[in-house]
Amino acid sequence: MKIDIVLEEHEKFTTFLTARIREFNNQHSIYHREARKEGAKQPIHIIISNENEEWVGGITGEVYWNWAEINKFWFTEEYRGQGLGTALLAQFEKISAEKGAEKILLTTFEFQARSFYESKGFKVVGEIKDYPPGSSYYTMVKDL
Repeated sequence: MKIDIVLEEHEKFTTFLTARIREFNNQHSIYHREARKEGAKQPIHIIISNENEEWVGGITGEVYWNWAEINKFWFTEEYRGQGLGTALLAQFEKISAEKGAEKILLTTFEFQARSFYESKGFKVVGEIKDYPPGSSYYTMVKDL
């Protein structure tokens, strides 16, 4: 057996490992297998544009397994503090529920938006302390 150590990006190897892990998960979890079927994951993209039709933020996520997952949620500084985040999150929750989600999952760093999400009913269900050093990384969930 030969062991190679590669200390740079290696897309081909990453693709290889991803395929093997998916095969394993598909064999051992009906939920993983079902989620990979065409149309099983239902994407949600809520895009905010300014008067010049330039993107200034929004939310991306998807619904599967009766869960919604927020993958990205951001908008530019000038639009913050005006209730836009609350409105976007409420719209994401409404669409998610319409698509069959019963819960929402997200992750956030301590310096990002934990308190915002808590004020909207999300609960911390996991914390990795000192990641990055001096901070924490949270997994949060909310029942719809």
